[in-house]
Amino acid sequence: MHIGELAKKTGASIRSLRYYDQMGVLRATRQENGYRSYEPEAIEQVRKIRSLLALGFTLDDIQLLAPCFTQHVETSTPPHDTELAQFYQKIEEIDQHIKTLQDLRTNIERYLEAVSAAGGTHDD
Repeated sequence: MHIGELAKKTGASIRSLRYYDQMGVLRATRQENGYRSYEPEAIEQVRKIRSLLALGFTLDDIQLLAPCFTQHVETSTPPHDTELAQFYQKIEEIDQHIKTLQDLRTNIERYLEAVSAAGGTHDD
């Protein structure tokens, strides 16, 4: 599929798709006329990229983590020691985000329980 079609199907801008390709987190092949061509799997890749960006990951993070998104681990290039350290650092950051979100969820539940116990909601 062409870049315009991928943009429509994912909600990403053409400029963003070109940048994802440039960063190496989205792969396109070039046709004879120089146009980018994407496989159907690119739709899910773009959705994953956009979700990770919305969660606060940077494109550099996504570039590092890209090998984790494929089913072909056995064909991936083994990471260098510095990359391994980055992977472990990302795990720690993710764990902290999960803890923060779990704490927030608990606080929301407590709030809702307290509101409910106090007599419900106030509609204007």
